[in-house]
Amino acid sequence: MSPPLVVFDLDGTLVDTAPDLVASLNHAVTQAGVEPVTYADLTHLVGHGARAMIERTFALRGKALSEENLVWQMKEFVDFYHGSMPGTSVPYPGLVAALDRLQDAGLKLAVCTNKPEMLARRLLEGLGLLDRFAAVSGGDTFTVRKPHAEHLLSTVANAGGIAGRAVMVGDSLNDILVARNAAVPSIAVPFGYSDVPIESLSPDRIIQHFDELTPHLVETVIGRKPK
Repeated sequence: MSPPLVVFDLDGTLVDTAPDLVASLNHAVTQAGVEPVTYADLTHLVGHGARAMIERTFALRGKALSEENLVWQMKEFVDFYHGSMPGTSVPYPGLVAALDRLQDAGLKLAVCTNKPEMLARRLLEGLGLLDRFAAVSGGDTFTVRKPHAEHLLSTVANAGGIAGRAVMVGDSLNDILVARNAAVPSIAVPFGYSDVPIESLSPDRIIQHFDELTPHLVETVIGRKPK
């Protein structure tokens, strides 16, 4: 039997990246004369990519944003973010121990994020985590991205896994939806960047802390029919 594959979202699931994302956003928008924003202004957009955050910031400040200016803003954002990685971003409590536990039991690990793959890999490398994952796919790795099922299914394939032995771990709607669309069970964490209570998204399981993420839990969730 194929070993289980645990596929993780990145921002808000593996790593708390919000402070660095907001700092990069404010670096970009202030170049255009837009007043900076706080994390509270953008809670549910952190982890959804630079474009969504920039568009929301301009809308919040009542500023027009042309496609040309959006491209420039995104470059400012990415350049600043890339240059400051890993910044103050840190793995969530208990994560490293959980990864050790899963790998020691022979489970495979992967990352499926809407963050650009280059940025995802650089962040994971800066935190000393990259080598743990059999595959890392970003929002630009394939022609589709979460919540499209093929983003998750292609990640599973690249990691050498099979969908019937995989589980998706995430913190927000896109993660639960991509799992549902791919007929893969989901485990949710409540400490990420969802704008609604994670319970309302009906994941297959919710864990409060990575201490709860064990090989036994993974096998139990995989053994259930996903919601």
